[in-house]
Amino acid sequence: MTPKHYRLLASTSLIALIFLCLAWEAWLAPLKPGGSWMTLKAAILLFPLFGILRGKRYTYKWLSLLVQIYLLEGLTRATTDQGLSRHLATGETLLAAILFFSTVMFVRSTRQTDEKKAASAD
Repeated sequence: MTPKHYRLLASTSLIALIFLCLAWEAWLAPLKPGGSWMTLKAAILLFPLFGILRGKRYTYKWLSLLVQIYLLEGLTRATTDQGLSRHLATGETLLAAILFFSTVMFVRSTRQTDEKKAASAD
C-alpha cells in the first residue's frame, strides 16, 4: 500500500473514532444519564485531525502514541462493561487498532522520502 492509502485509512478511522466516542458518551450509553464529561475524549481527538488530513508526518508520530490510550480504554471497557457499552467499547478498540496501524505504516512508508530529501539538501 502507498502512503496515500494509509493516510486515507488513518483519516477515516480517526473521524469514525471521534463520532463513536461522542455518540457513545453523549447519547448511546453514557456513564451518567444525560451525558457525561467523558465526551471530552472525543474533543481531544480533534487536535490531530487537521494534521492527519494534511498528511503531516509529525502528527502521525504523536497520534500513534495518543491512540494507545483509546485502545486501552476500549479493551478495558469491552471486558468490564455490559450491554451496548460493551459493543461500543469493542468498536472503539477496533477503530483505535486500525488508527494505530495506519499511523505507524504511514510514518514507515514516508521515512525513505524524508531521508532522501535530507541527503539531497546536504
